[in-house]
Amino acid sequence: MGKGFFHVPTAINEPIKSYAPGTSEREEVLEQYRSYFNGSVDVPLYIGSEEIKTGNTKPMSPPHDHKHIVGQYHVAEKAHVTKAIDNCLASRSAWADLTWEQRAAVFLKAAELIAGPYRAKINAATMIAQSKNIYQAEIDAACELIDFLRFNVEYMSQIYDQQPDSAEGIWNRVEYRPLEGFIYAITPFNFTAIAGNLPASAAMMGNVVVWKPSDSQVFSAKVIVDIFKEAGLPDGVINVVYGDPVMITETVLASPDFAGIHFTGSTHVFKELWKQIGNNIHTYKTYPKIVGETGGKDFIVAHPSAKPQQVATAIVRGSFEFQGQKCSAASRVYLPKSLSEEILESVKKDIASFNKPGSPEDMSNFITAVIHEGSFDKLAKYIDQAKKDDNAEVIAGGNYDKSKGYFIEPTVILTTDPKYTTMETELFGPVVTIYVYEDKDWSETLKLVDGTSEYALTGAILATDRYAIDEATVALQNCAGNFYINDKPTGAVVGQQPFGGARASGTNDKAGSAQNLLRWVSPRLIKETFVTPIDYRYPFLG
Repeated sequence: MGKGFFHVPTAINEPIKSYAPGTSEREEVLEQYRSYFNGSVDVPLYIGSEEIKTGNTKPMSPPHDHKHIVGQYHVAEKAHVTKAIDNCLASRSAWADLTWEQRAAVFLKAAELIAGPYRAKINAATMIAQSKNIYQAEIDAACELIDFLRFNVEYMSQIYDQQPDSAEGIWNRVEYRPLEGFIYAITPFNFTAIAGNLPASAAMMGNVVVWKPSDSQVFSAKVIVDIFKEAGLPDGVINVVYGDPVMITETVLASPDFAGIHFTGSTHVFKELWKQIGNNIHTYKTYPKIVGETGGKDFIVAHPSAKPQQVATAIVRGSFEFQGQKCSAASRVYLPKSLSEEILESVKKDIASFNKPGSPEDMSNFITAVIHEGSFDKLAKYIDQAKKDDNAEVIAGGNYDKSKGYFIEPTVILTTDPKYTTMETELFGPVVTIYVYEDKDWSETLKLVDGTSEYALTGAILATDRYAIDEATVALQNCAGNFYINDKPTGAVVGQQPFGGARASGTNDKAGSAQNLLRWVSPRLIKETFVTPIDYRYPFLG
């Protein structure tokens, strides 16, 4: 048991390194990149204390060089998933009973390992697995994951410190118990930080976890496992399996001890998971917690008072960083007619200044590859259709090539139809669609922005007119869980902009905040009376 009221180190956001030419961090990450790229890693399942190699393997290749193999990972069978669940349950009591400061120390150490000896490793792995340029890898795999770990420890201590008032002769106290059972974490390919945070945030609060990373992110997920192991995370707290998502999910959700799901991925998949959980509800020992962050069709809307170059930069950065493969990426834009020509010319000029999409090893590349062939083919289909349609025009980019890597040029579609397909459909790639409205239709355009998409994740308003900013803030309050004024709709920072959206974008449980951690505990109120009554009679009885 703890013998003090402990204060954790104050969390601060990890500084972003520059990786400018000549810097030591640039040379270190390039050396690590080449080592990984020219090596071959064999990734096992991690179940309890075992590293299991099933012999049924799948290759791992960089999206920017898909014929080159950097390793393989082992695919789980149903028996392995069951074994992972059993290891969770066997490990639960010891981990749940461990004093909170000991759990905190594990994840604080993990943060320091990432900040120091693992920084080049986790960044280089993310450059290879997800084809991120070094800046995108640094802000994700290093800085954001460090921030999640540090800030979540601070939030955990604040949660434990939240206690009820006590009346005379009574002591009221609340303990924040981990959930009874195990948590299922399903993580996406696009953010290494999310892949680490989803299992870690639940585990930090005393839970045990079955973690299924995306097949497209296993290479960098292994580095996360290595970090947690070196940080001293006990065996069985986070068990890692890869393979058939349907089989793994059906096995997990059939367990009576399933207590919650922490998910980031597609809206369709999340709705199906919710339905499966509902169908199995009579099986479970407790009502499972369902936490998910899903899709987005994120907007930028410019007012006639906006500054054109600021709008253009928000479009280029918001739409094309990491090839638009962020759930927060700008993919539909509304421009006033009076500014549209100047803004579009600036956007086209910026795109023309990009190198052709290529490898992140070449640090002059702003754009690299999309994640896999399925994504490439989908994006190419939408681009081709826009070239054919009378109500759409490709005004920048529009080319693609998958002979070596899954390269899609940053593409701008201009449409005359505010409900055109690519204004409504989440594409998850470097494609943005722009609609030009009449300046006098500003207020009506806000209604259009609110009503066009099923999603409600992020959005941005650019204006200098404060009345217009206020109008947009009110009119768009339900269509973006993260709303940006005079900025791009991406780049939420842990501890500063808690992240999440509503509608079809998820449960809005705000990763990077105490709200998210509260989902992974079950509070118990303890009331202790010091002088216990010995007579049932109340004074009113006379």
